[in-house]
Amino acid sequence: MMRKVSKAPAASRAAVYLRTPTPADARAYCAAVRRSAKLHGPWVAPPTTAARFRGWLGDPADPRRRLYLVCRREDQALVGSFIVSEIVRGSFQSAFLGYYAFLPQARQGLMAGGLRLLLREVFLRLKLHRLEANIQPGNLASIALARGAGFRLEGYSPRYLKVAGRWRDHERWAILAEDWKANWRA
Repeated sequence: MMRKVSKAPAASRAAVYLRTPTPADARAYCAAVRRSAKLHGPWVAPPTTAARFRGWLGDPADPRRRLYLVCRREDQALVGSFIVSEIVRGSFQSAFLGYYAFLPQARQGLMAGGLRLLLREVFLRLKLHRLEANIQPGNLASIALARGAGFRLEGYSPRYLKVAGRWRDHERWAILAEDWKANWRA
């Protein structure tokens, strides 16, 4: 059963909503990933098979990780995906964010709407204090998405993450709950 996560304010009539992925999404998700291979290029390597999709889903009860699909409201088309991982509680209250869009919905502002909903989820429902996105310097679309949502550049990490078989440099972008609240009037 799908669980819709986001509740956009009625006045906003958001073009997208977030929902939790399920095993039933494997076929549509993997097709969207394959269709978007050129878009994802060297930046990410999302699952392309049902078996890898099941591995990506992992254990839905794992408190250290949350997965979200971004869906277009008008036709429920898959727009993209957000992964909130390595959730640490206690005095840290922080997590990492990964994301990618799907063609043909990419570059239409829909992921920006999804990210706004995700930040509400992360800071209001999950009650995290900090969310960090590590982005390769050449991934200008991803940097623009993070910057547009209020993330700030914190630093540079050489050979930070292995993507597509190579260690790649990343920029560290982050947003804090109080900065998000000041910017988005949550």
